[in-house]
Amino acid sequence: MPASYAYLGPEGTFTEAALRTLPEAATRELIPYVSVQSALDAVRGGEAEAAFVPIENSVEGGITTTLDELVAGAPLMIYREVLLSITFALLVRPGTELADIKTVSAHPAAQPQVRNWLRSNLPDAHWESAASNADAARLVQEGQYDAAFAGEFAAALYGLEALETGIHDAENAQTRFVLVGRPARPAAPSGADKTSVVLWQRDDHPGGLRDLLGEFATRGINLMVLQSRPTGEGIGNYCFCIDAEGHISDRRVAEALMGLKRVCLEVRFLGSYPRADITAAEARTQPRGTSDEEFVAASDWVARCQDGRF
Repeated sequence: MPASYAYLGPEGTFTEAALRTLPEAATRELIPYVSVQSALDAVRGGEAEAAFVPIENSVEGGITTTLDELVAGAPLMIYREVLLSITFALLVRPGTELADIKTVSAHPAAQPQVRNWLRSNLPDAHWESAASNADAARLVQEGQYDAAFAGEFAAALYGLEALETGIHDAENAQTRFVLVGRPARPAAPSGADKTSVVLWQRDDHPGGLRDLLGEFATRGINLMVLQSRPTGEGIGNYCFCIDAEGHISDRRVAEALMGLKRVCLEVRFLGSYPRADITAAEARTQPRGTSDEEFVAASDWVARCQDGRF
């Protein structure tokens, strides 16, 4: 496998900035791709060892393009996640004033994060979506648009100036990025992990989602993300993307996944990996009765009962 990481490009994206925070990125060739799909396909096709893509932001939630790519196609696995605080700069060609701006561009996920600023400062500007924020900067450089919302660090790459900086509608906005590779053995538990899965119900019935969530609840597993995505098989047909606390090697998580495998039409395991928001020392205490030791003790008790040794 090539010692390279694919990422959502071109150069100068927030994705690239987040990727460079990973220590191992310094030892890999970083290759920009024009879309999330093409970056993930590079991994599926053996052109790259892993791909680094955005999956969620704190303003709009899940990045649907990434979720749908992980739900469909050949299976992939998440190995790492990175959180990056996001603020935008308004990048323009030198000499451009605010009054000159008639068109602005950025990735669609950026629009909800700058909507109020745009309404207050450029109410008549026409929005055009781009494949990425850095690609929007490139299009401004080429003269296709007047301004782009992107990271301030992208200005020098594209010969632009930051007319405004520190733009964001929500304080402390963050985007979550994931490092995705081909399926393999998950890393050992860190003590502060999450497990990601996709679930498909066998049939649509009252309480169906409650039944799925009950597999987590009865084992004291907290859910951090629950999102529905259409399956493409008609109105009302959805699968569920879930991030749960814990690692697949934890007895409570393994048993929950076994329960889901029994009752679901399909379960896709997307990985168990360290959380980026907390350390093991900061992880919450597990509810009583959900530690590995307590699961083992309960299993041993059942075995003794079966042998008449209770």
